[in-house]
Amino acid sequence: MNITQLQKIVVDALEDIKGRDIEVINTSKLTPLFERIIIACGDSNRQVKSLARNVQDKVREADGQIISTEGEESGEWVLVDLGDIVVHVMQPAIRSYYNLEELWGGKGPERVRRVAAAGA
Repeated sequence: MNITQLQKIVVDALEDIKGRDIEVINTSKLTPLFERIIIACGDSNRQVKSLARNVQDKVREADGQIISTEGEESGEWVLVDLGDIVVHVMQPAIRSYYNLEELWGGKGPERVRRVAAAGA
C-alpha cells in the first residue's frame, strides 16, 4: 500500500466517527523515520480511544500493519504508529499544549492539508 492510500484510509477512518481538526503534515524531508504525521482531536477520552481504534481497524481491513499503539489506557492522547504514518489522536487541551503542528511543520509548504470539519 502506498503512502497516499494509507493516508486516505486514516483520514477517512477519523472522519467516519467525527474526528475534528484533522491535520496531515509531510515529514519526509525532516526525518527518515516516517513520511506523514496525522493529528486529530476527539472531545472525550472515549472518543479519542474510539478514533484510534477505528484507524487501527480500517488499516487492518486494508491489510496494513500496525507497528504499535501508545496511550490507549488514558485516552487523552493516543499514538498509532503505522510505519510510514504516525497518527496522534488527542483531546483539544493536550493538542494545544504540545502544539505538534508547529514542532513538525509550522505553517510552511510541507503541510499537506488541513481536512475540513465535517458539515462545515
